[in-house]
Amino acid sequence: MAETKQNAPGSVAALVLGICSIVFSCGVVGLILGIIGLVQAKKANNAIQENPSLDGAGMAKAGKITSIIGIVFAALSLFYYVVFVLILGAAGSIAALSL
Repeated sequence: MAETKQNAPGSVAALVLGICSIVFSCGVVGLILGIIGLVQAKKANNAIQENPSLDGAGMAKAGKITSIIGIVFAALSLFYYVVFVLILGAAGSIAALSL
């Protein structure tokens, strides 16, 4: 009978949080989920280095990558919203001056 390896703690969580950070990247939620996903991926990688018999290195790596992508998308989204609000504010003040 083949022995199944146990996943490293945090490897599945890192992958799930990374995917969720991409899905919810249109706001602050994606940024928070991405950061938590990175922490979980680091925790899983440390556990794998301490105990090489643990499985889940691929999930931890995928979680790290998807978390980074989610963080980048969320940061770009927040930057877009800030610039959009500044442009609307400037346009509103210019329109108010012309009246």
